[in-house]
Amino acid sequence: MSTIRTNVFVKRTQNKSICFAGYRKRLILITMLLFPVMTNGVFAQSDSLGRYLETAARNNPGVKADFLAYQASLQKIPQAGAIPDPQLDMGFFLPSMDVIDGRRIADFTLMQMFPWFGSRKAAQTEAGHMANMAFEKFRESRDNLYLQVYTQWFLLCSLRQQLINSRENKDYLTQLETLALRRFSASQGGNPASGGRSQASPAAAGSMGAAGNMGNAGAMGSSMGETATRSSTTGGTTSSMSSGAVMQNMSASPGMSEALRIQLEIIELENNIESILSAIKAETAKFNALLNRPADSSIQLPDSIEQIPFLLNVAETMEKITGRNPMLGMINEEEAAYKAKAEMNKKMSYPMLGIGLQYSVTGKRMDMNPTGIPVTEMNGIDMIMPMVSVSIPIYRNKYKAQQKESDYLRQASREAYSDARNELEAELYRNKHQLDDAARKITLYEKQTQLALTTYNLVVQEFVSGKSELTDVIQVQRQLSDYRLKKAEAVADYNTMVTAIQKLISFNDNEYNTIK
Repeated sequence: MSTIRTNVFVKRTQNKSICFAGYRKRLILITMLLFPVMTNGVFAQSDSLGRYLETAARNNPGVKADFLAYQASLQKIPQAGAIPDPQLDMGFFLPSMDVIDGRRIADFTLMQMFPWFGSRKAAQTEAGHMANMAFEKFRESRDNLYLQVYTQWFLLCSLRQQLINSRENKDYLTQLETLALRRFSASQGGNPASGGRSQASPAAAGSMGAAGNMGNAGAMGSSMGETATRSSTTGGTTSSMSSGAVMQNMSASPGMSEALRIQLEIIELENNIESILSAIKAETAKFNALLNRPADSSIQLPDSIEQIPFLLNVAETMEKITGRNPMLGMINEEEAAYKAKAEMNKKMSYPMLGIGLQYSVTGKRMDMNPTGIPVTEMNGIDMIMPMVSVSIPIYRNKYKAQQKESDYLRQASREAYSDARNELEAELYRNKHQLDDAARKITLYEKQTQLALTTYNLVVQEFVSGKSELTDVIQVQRQLSDYRLKKAEAVADYNTMVTAIQKLISFNDNEYNTIK
């Protein structure tokens, strides 16, 4: 049973009703927990992968951009919940207007409008769901980055495994070249009637027989080297003979032609090694680009690529996808936002209430007014008048259209959710097929590698004893190399499919994800 762990990356608010009080503290907490400390129980083959994932999460510009967009969306919540700004009207009389008990100089009116009860809360709810949509988009971007890092990692591990296998194959060919040169030397100093088919010494045959598997390749090569050292170098022929000497002795024995054919194989293998090194360099640059590092930054890779132990239960996995997938979460939040918007539109169709205050500046009058009414003790006293205002939304068509729009958009989100879920289920089955196919290939190439290895040991012993041709040895050696190459590629594909399935669920925060 495998576990893929990614520690806390961003602390998501679990309260679906969206609590807006103290959102600033939540934002600070999210910022502090943005960068995780990654551990990988399943990828124990190299502890460096966790550090690379952490580096990618910290440095990747795309992920940082989506997180900043999420932070920006959080700032819309207090905007949506704010009441309209108060309105201050000021008026001055030029000249001042005479009124009873004074001269009216200026009027100041302050008015504050309030939406209908619940309108602000509905607007905040909508803004909160929109912020959650931005958060789900951020999670999707983060998961995509993780999948790319995993994919590049497995590809690099596969290339490194191919490089190791190619170098081992070159060592085997070098050992075969030593045997061929020894046969050539023996044929030059031995009986010409043997036609270059002189029997190998018992020490050489015993050495090749003791090479039973690739793990004993060092012992085999050592024994071969000792045998070749003990053998005479008749006619001045050595393993490093010049091309002129080679041409002079080519007709002397078929053993020399065998050595030349092995050298052709070695040259081709050296070219493959250079090609693999070039591919590693290119893929390393791509890996570093994901981490936003210089292209030539070194990467620590394990010596071998191992298959991740993994068991898939489609029903349970689909249930987890439904509950955790960021894309589905984004659509859910979108539907909830449209629902809140419809509620807000309904509240906005009700009257707005206003409370205000009017202050009138009044100057004193020293004489009677034109009507002959004398001034009183109210002369020159400023006037204060409380005010109440009510908007009258009598044009209802626009409000009805807004509510219908929100309803249609919510239904569209519901259909989009069903479509996205179906797509994810289909992708899960495609990944399962590729996973099973890669597992079968790994088993097949493992069996073929073992059989080819056994065959190779036998045919080398037959070549040493003169019972088989060099062509047979080279053919089996090619098959062995091809099976190892294909196995490494199949393991990389298998591990990539494991992480692709985990990505469908999402690299969940603050817990182990286990797929049974």
